[in-house]
Amino acid sequence: MKLVSLFLLFLFLSLPAVAEQNTEQEQSRQVDFYPTYAYLDGEVWVIPMRVYIHRSRRIWERITTRMARNRFNLDSDEAANFRDRISGFVTNSRSRREVVFTFDDDPREEVYGIIGSDGLYQTTDNFGYAQGFVRIHKDRAKELLEAQKSENGWLSFRTESDRYYGEGKIELIEPEGLSIVSDIDDTIKVTEIPAGSRVVVRNTFFKDYTAAPGMNQKYHQYENASFHYVSGSPWQLFQPLHGFLIEEEGFPPGSFHMKTVRKNIFRLGSWSDLRELATDEKVTFNQKISQISEIVSRFPKREFILIGDSGERDPEVYNEIRNRFPDQIKEIIIRDVVNHRQIEPERLDGMNIIRARTVVEGQSQFQ
Repeated sequence: MKLVSLFLLFLFLSLPAVAEQNTEQEQSRQVDFYPTYAYLDGEVWVIPMRVYIHRSRRIWERITTRMARNRFNLDSDEAANFRDRISGFVTNSRSRREVVFTFDDDPREEVYGIIGSDGLYQTTDNFGYAQGFVRIHKDRAKELLEAQKSENGWLSFRTESDRYYGEGKIELIEPEGLSIVSDIDDTIKVTEIPAGSRVVVRNTFFKDYTAAPGMNQKYHQYENASFHYVSGSPWQLFQPLHGFLIEEEGFPPGSFHMKTVRKNIFRLGSWSDLRELATDEKVTFNQKISQISEIVSRFPKREFILIGDSGERDPEVYNEIRNRFPDQIKEIIIRDVVNHRQIEPERLDGMNIIRARTVVEGQSQFQ
């Protein structure tokens, strides 16, 4: 979300350089395994994985919340929301940490690690992230599914090493079937991006989240479908978004694919990410094209439905995906939040439209 970038920059610059000096009592150690999927490559399930290892900073959560409460005149509920949603931005990232895990109820208690393109086990980088793949033979995966009594293709796993703890889930997606690629903001969660940055900041960080009307029921009409949530929001917002959408509202579980905004004030990459977020309108467009193309290309026999909104560039992103994979894209559905079905109908040509409340610049339905 480009319009929220200046607020993130304010938040980033507000953190004192001495933030690393946190007490052990104020820190909790955590491994974030983001929900992912597996695809078959011959006889092997290939699992792309992304992991973030960090310690929370309770002190800086309180300090930053106090600053925001004064600056934006927040009430107690808004301040509580803000503290929850900025926790991912003020954590202490842990570098050079090995990531290993075990599958729940595994009779062999086998330990797995993330392997990079160089064939070596991965440790976290300077920003606390590790990315790579895990490969499991399909007979072994069947054994794990039976051990967990999983009837929907999901496997759960966990890690607890060096006093860091985390758990995650993987969906084994068959080569044929139906997959749904869904945007989040203004598609299944009301963010009102066309209203402008002030409204977006409040709906993202301060206000209670609100689900888009009717979308949950619509998603549950797709029987036996797999879901991929592709969002322009940064990974630091994963926990509150996942908690609201999947755990509270009951949207179908699925893999998450978000925007990388590295967070380490002593590394140039962080400043590069923030500069691009604030100035380059193509960042989210290119991110979504890349992530969706990767998903579709890994399942050449599956059909896909792409669901987004008209508030940003989802129609353009999805048109490009349809041009690249014409035989796999079954349908494009757009939740029209800027009335382009009447004002600019050619933009939504060939797409199925969900009528939605029109978002007006400078106004919010929650004010």
